[in-house]
Amino acid sequence: MSFTDVWQQMDWDDIRLSIYSKTDSDVKRALSKNRLNLDDFKALISPAAEPYLELMAQKSAQMTRKRFGNTISFYVPLYLSNLCANACSYCGFSMENRIKRKTLSSDEIDLEMSAIKKMKFDNLLLVTGEHEKKVGMNYFRQVFPQIKSRFNYLAMEVQPLDQNEYAELKTLGLDAVMVYQETYHPSTYAEHHLRGKKTDFTYRLETPDRLAKAGIDKIGIGALIGLEEWRTDCFFVATHLQYLEKNYWKTRYSISFPRLRPCEGELQPKSVMSDKQLVQLICAYRLFNPEVELSLSTRESALFRDNVLPLGVTSMSAASKTQPGGYANDAAELEQFSISDERTAEEVANAVRQRGFEVVWKDWHQAYSG
Repeated sequence: MSFTDVWQQMDWDDIRLSIYSKTDSDVKRALSKNRLNLDDFKALISPAAEPYLELMAQKSAQMTRKRFGNTISFYVPLYLSNLCANACSYCGFSMENRIKRKTLSSDEIDLEMSAIKKMKFDNLLLVTGEHEKKVGMNYFRQVFPQIKSRFNYLAMEVQPLDQNEYAELKTLGLDAVMVYQETYHPSTYAEHHLRGKKTDFTYRLETPDRLAKAGIDKIGIGALIGLEEWRTDCFFVATHLQYLEKNYWKTRYSISFPRLRPCEGELQPKSVMSDKQLVQLICAYRLFNPEVELSLSTRESALFRDNVLPLGVTSMSAASKTQPGGYANDAAELEQFSISDERTAEEVANAVRQRGFEVVWKDWHQAYSG
């Protein structure tokens, strides 16, 4: 069994109608409960819940502090390559975009790591375009020992791999993998993934199953908000999370909230999510699941990130560069998408401290387990 079996039993249109049919009474009932089910989650992400945002925010903040304390984990992405063998409508790395392509050498990785270490980070997210021939397992086998020797916690966001490949990377120091379905709507998925291995919807959908079976410590999931109707897509994410926690309870999980940002290709979102609605979604996930880690990237503005910080977020990126070599040598023409929060790591850290939180530069689990 995999999540595909669950997904096949779900009807997108029925779920969407159910979400938009939720009433004031449904929201009140969900907010009165200590343990929420998926139907309660529908109510909290519905338009009917928008007048209750203040109450949702208060409950979400209390629940987050009780579980995670006054700490915010910091991580930073290290882009190793922008080579990609996929054609995706929303990504600056898409093979059809005419940008300079680069894969970092061992010496260039050393320069990047030195620049990142000066900013205090010890929690690193390795990112590449999806090009399994030139930036695949052979490349990962070469660079993982080099990178792991200098960083406590290694996560990666690359093309989906087989279970045995994830198991091998775990022996080389891999701790976490972020793999976003982009959208759970199959025809919309096909519309935006035109060429390459990423056109395989099911293989990507089953990636978290393979990761958990390989014993990876943490798995990050999510939808690219804007490709499809956001409430329905995010309900599928919640269902996916519930399935994973039930079947692979030893693994930790995180959810991210990437909203479509300007990139080469200039795709316009099909479903626009306001800042207020993103706050609603963050709080709904927290009330639905007190344990899940919620991550907010530099795609969002500094003002928004500072204000939403207490409400449920547990980890943030800072000082991100979305192009290979960006920390040692800024080269904007290679970037994957535009950054909104352009503050330095220390500026973001100071803003976090001013709000009464402690910055954890390692993954929180590793920091507390020694």
